[in-house]
Amino acid sequence: MPAITMPQLGESVTEGTIGRWLKNPGDRVERDEPVVEIITDKVNAEIPSPSAGILERISVPEGTVVAVGQEIAFLATEAEARIPRGGSALAATATATINAEGRAEGATAEEVGESPRSSPLVRKLAKEHGLDLRLIHGTGLGGRVTREDVEAYLREHPAASAGGVTVASSAVNAAKATSVPAPTEKPNGERGETITPSPMRRTIAQRMVQSVHEIPHAWLMVEVDVTGLVKLRDAAKEQFKKRERVDLSYLPFVMQAVVEALRQFPVVNSSWQNDQIVAKREINLGVAVALDDGLVVPVIRNADQKSLVGLTHALAEIVGRARADKLAVGDLEGGTFTVNNVGAFGSIASQPIINYPQAAILNMETIVKRPVVIDDAIAIRSMMNVCMSFDHRIMDGATAGHFLQSVKKRLEGWSPGSSIW
Repeated sequence: MPAITMPQLGESVTEGTIGRWLKNPGDRVERDEPVVEIITDKVNAEIPSPSAGILERISVPEGTVVAVGQEIAFLATEAEARIPRGGSALAATATATINAEGRAEGATAEEVGESPRSSPLVRKLAKEHGLDLRLIHGTGLGGRVTREDVEAYLREHPAASAGGVTVASSAVNAAKATSVPAPTEKPNGERGETITPSPMRRTIAQRMVQSVHEIPHAWLMVEVDVTGLVKLRDAAKEQFKKRERVDLSYLPFVMQAVVEALRQFPVVNSSWQNDQIVAKREINLGVAVALDDGLVVPVIRNADQKSLVGLTHALAEIVGRARADKLAVGDLEGGTFTVNNVGAFGSIASQPIINYPQAAILNMETIVKRPVVIDDAIAIRSMMNVCMSFDHRIMDGATAGHFLQSVKKRLEGWSPGSSIW
């Protein structure tokens, strides 16, 4: 009987959370058919079955954190499970073998008065509602009582639920929810709520604390006159969408300016490791993508080898997969510098936290029209702030300032007559 174990989804991944079981005990599964959704600090992934067979039992309930290599379920061949082809999980209730006390083969738990087989999650749910599992007909393999059996019983017998309250579901969908807030009493008597963070939020918290604790952050901001860029984009965006079938935003222009500046100042494309500065040969640009339950930073590899059009397509593709929850572990590894578009939320100035262990992170802010003095005259210009946090161990303000001036110069170099192809 082969075991399904928690896989290692990435070199630095040591554990994962059972987000959602896609199969129930007694279900037939084919080789490479997804059986469970795993949540790690990097991605959500559907884990395929290592072989064809019957899902004999689930060892770990949804919402549980499991170490890499730990068993989470077991498979059985159809012969081992004794379920005839074309039969159902209900047929398995008559396949129990003789136990140590001499119970006859084929006898169900209800017939001998024993508590039927069930998972810890099911037993907890039954305890919460004061239910006797022997009263519930199990539809799982070998008469196992499943969560669905308990919920169906509560719907059919609402009075059996403690306090007369029925239950819709007992499992926590850890991939999309942070858990139901529970009211608590604060010391001053005010009502509050305790919210259990999702695995993604916990990971973000850990990484942010690690970054601030280990990296001495410094911060700079420059103003960029993007009037020419705004006019260029406004004139080209419809033709670009028709020709390239993707929207033309301001972010690819910033990305291109950043990768060109990184080639000019390679120390910014580095990290601090074992009291040494490690300069990276590749320029792999991380792009922060906000999701409903957190934030991920997928990586565009060899970004300096892509044109503006290439960066636009790469950005649309990676952001689309991030929001569709289709990222692979490799999509989130190997970044050497991160760009974040907080201007999309109306921000005009911000101090980002470095994506550890990189050397710097750059935020582009919102573009606003405001009066600017040019040659002793006041003009209305489209202005954008560019903010950067950097590792003060790796570079001083002079290097960071020159880098930002390089980004500024490149962004201000765009004009309505510039070619984007």
